[in-house]
Amino acid sequence: MISEKQHEEIRLEAKKLLDNFARSLSSVKIEEKGLKSEIGGFREEKDPECDPDFRDAMFQNAPEKKGDSIIAEKKW
Repeated sequence: MISEKQHEEIRLEAKKLLDNFARSLSSVKIEEKGLKSEIGGFREEKDPECDPDFRDAMFQNAPEKKGDSIIAEKKW
């Protein structure tokens, strides 16, 4: 066991360390990152002709479809 005096010394030393650390952190400049405001993720078809078997397989595996498009999520 530690004595009451040692306990108080440890508490004061810990408070001093934390205060010094907080003072050091206050001088650190952090650049805020904002969310991307651009909407993208679309691509232009380069070759309108594609392999019909591949197209059928893609549409069969797609969980969500709308017309001639596959509905998918884009990760940020």
